[in-house]
Amino acid sequence: MQIETLKAFRDLVESRSFSKAAQLNKISQSAVSQQIRSLEERFGVPLIERGSRKVQLTKEGEILYHAAREIVDIYTRIEAKITEIKASVSGNIRVSAIYSVGLHELPYYLKKFLKLYPEVNIRVEYRHSRQVYQDIIEGNSDIGIVAYPSPRKLIKIEPFRKDRMVVICSPTHRFSQLKEVGLEEIAREGFIAFSSDMPTRRELDKLFRDRGLEFRPVMEFDNVETVKRAVEIDAGVAIVPMATITQEIRNGTLKMLELSGPPCYRPIGILYKSGRMLTPAMRKFIEILQKEEVPIDTPLDFLNVKNGS
Repeated sequence: MQIETLKAFRDLVESRSFSKAAQLNKISQSAVSQQIRSLEERFGVPLIERGSRKVQLTKEGEILYHAAREIVDIYTRIEAKITEIKASVSGNIRVSAIYSVGLHELPYYLKKFLKLYPEVNIRVEYRHSRQVYQDIIEGNSDIGIVAYPSPRKLIKIEPFRKDRMVVICSPTHRFSQLKEVGLEEIAREGFIAFSSDMPTRRELDKLFRDRGLEFRPVMEFDNVETVKRAVEIDAGVAIVPMATITQEIRNGTLKMLELSGPPCYRPIGILYKSGRMLTPAMRKFIEILQKEEVPIDTPLDFLNVKNGS
């Protein structure tokens, strides 16, 4: 029995798809089927229920799955330790990140990491939050980055950074001459909101609810770039992460205001699969992310400069 066969079986169970298991192992679907049949012949029992549209395990299959996962993890740890002994940080890292972080915050860290470890190849995909979790669970990505990380089965979460949330409006809006504004005032304005299924939107809903308020969405979008474009044409105001508006503030197409009261932050988390042995390159990349060298706050004293005043 080869380790590749056990890995294919584990990936089939976790992805519940012959095609995804084939993709993860870089083999054909028929090869995956052959490997499952070879395991069944070796143990003399069926491992998956035939005739079911989804991959469902028999009792014997459940036993083999837990053992296979453990064996593959041990093998992966052995490989990683041998690589570490070689003192070479190299290889590939697949990263799935939500759009706002991937476009506006991750480049700083990528540049620094690749300068230190030029032998590493990093592939970044911009995804919606639910897709990032799915990529990690199914093994399509090594590291995920999401806002407001929530516990999920098979996923390990580590802290990354916190984003300061700020109010934005167009330069012609009545808020544009202010330095800060309260939620009560924002609730009376047309609001450019994130889509209702996004974690940032759910947290903003809660922020207003906790004050006994409700904002009035005039438009809803699934990414911060479109939210900013709508605010630029004065369709309404919005609350967004400060890190996403640097270019617009510099160009004078948006105005930034602080939220009155205690600062509001959006936590960002790093995801990877539970029980997985991270390669040296992956561990070094997470270390770079967690050094927090990019400031999370902009003092009010700098608002005039930032707003192009």
